[in-house]
Amino acid sequence: MKTFKILCPTDFSECSLNALEYAAKLGEKYKAELILFHVPSMEDYRKLFRHPKEESLEFVKKKMDNLVAEVVLESVDKGLISCTAAVKEGKTVETIIQFANENDIDLIVMGTEGVNDIKTNFIGTKSSKVIEDSSKDVLIVPRKVFFKSPRKFVYATDYLEEDKLAIQKVVELANFYDSEIDIVHVGTKSKIIDRALHQTMVGEIKPFIRYEKISYVLKTYRDEPGLGLENYLITAKGNILVTLSKKKSWFDQLFTQNLSKKMSYFINKPLLVIKEV
Repeated sequence: MKTFKILCPTDFSECSLNALEYAAKLGEKYKAELILFHVPSMEDYRKLFRHPKEESLEFVKKKMDNLVAEVVLESVDKGLISCTAAVKEGKTVETIIQFANENDIDLIVMGTEGVNDIKTNFIGTKSSKVIEDSSKDVLIVPRKVFFKSPRKFVYATDYLEEDKLAIQKVVELANFYDSEIDIVHVGTKSKIIDRALHQTMVGEIKPFIRYEKISYVLKTYRDEPGLGLENYLITAKGNILVTLSKKKSWFDQLFTQNLSKKMSYFINKPLLVIKEV
C-alpha cells in the first residue's frame, strides 16, 4: 500500500509554521511521510547576509533541521512515519509544483496571511497560484487558525460526477476525527436548483458514500455563492471548507475570476481543494 505523502512549503514565517502544525497533525492520522520544503529567496537573503549564497544556505539548513527535529519529537510516536527536509532554488510556485510532481506528493499544505485588519484584498498569491496550477490536493491554512480536531467538514458541491470520489476523500478525513460532513449546494437567483432535482442528485451520490454522520443541504442565497458558503460555514459552525476543482466546475465559478478576493471570504477557515479524484 502506498505511503501517504504530505509536502509543507515553509518560509519560516508565522503563517507557514502554523500550516506545518496542520501538516504534522494530519500526517499522524494518515501515517504519512512529511516533507518540509523551502525555496530560497536570494533577493531577500542578499539583504540579510554579506555572503548571501553561503550564509543563507547555512541559515536555511539550521532552521530546517530544527523544524524537522521538533516535528519528529512531537509527531513520530503519534503515527507520523517520518519528517525530512528539502531545499531547492527556483521560482517559488513552479518549484513547489515540480517537486510535488516528482515526489508523488498526495497533499500540499500551505499557510496564508489572509485579509489584513483593514480588510484590503490580500491573500497569499503563492498559495493561490499553487491551487490554480497544481494537480495535487492543496490545504490552505490561514495564519490565525490554529489546529483543532475538526467537528464538521463542509463540502461545497455543484453535483458533479467526480463528487462521488472526492467526497470519499472527505470521509477518510472525517473518520479520523469522527467528524460530521455537510454536503452543501448554494444556489443563487441566477442559478437555482429546485428541491426535486436536489433530491435526485443526492440519490445518485448516496450509494457511493458509506458514512453515518453526513447531511445533504440545499441553500439559496441572493448574492454570490461564495458569500452564501461563508454564511453557511458561520451558521453551521463548519471547521474546514472542502471543494473539488475540476474544469468547468463550481470551484472555478467561485474562485478563478479573482481567486485572491474570493478566498478572502473563508479567511477564518482552512480550505481543502481536491484536485485529484
